[in-house]
Amino acid sequence: MSAPQVRTELPIVAAETAGCSCCSTPSAKQLSPQAEGTEYSVTGLTCGHCVQTVEKAVSALDGVTSAAVELVAGGTSLLSVSGPHTEASVRDAVAAAGYSLTSR
Repeated sequence: MSAPQVRTELPIVAAETAGCSCCSTPSAKQLSPQAEGTEYSVTGLTCGHCVQTVEKAVSALDGVTSAAVELVAGGTSLLSVSGPHTEASVRDAVAAAGYSLTSR
């Protein structure tokens, strides 16, 4: 049995790759923050399962803190998204879930 290794020095990592917000520089891929509770119109939703599918897809986006749908079955439902995101990323997530984001 060998003795456990004890590390006495910490590895030096470049600040931009360290993942620490206090000393790293902003990433070039940073999302543009949208206002809290940005609302979008969504068509094609007909039931609670549709709502869950859209909420789950949008909530999975980087920066999104919440996504909630106010269902209007067979009509135009209202999607509220909080947290930094882009309209394009929300549109892509909704489309990937099988629904359409429309202009408000």
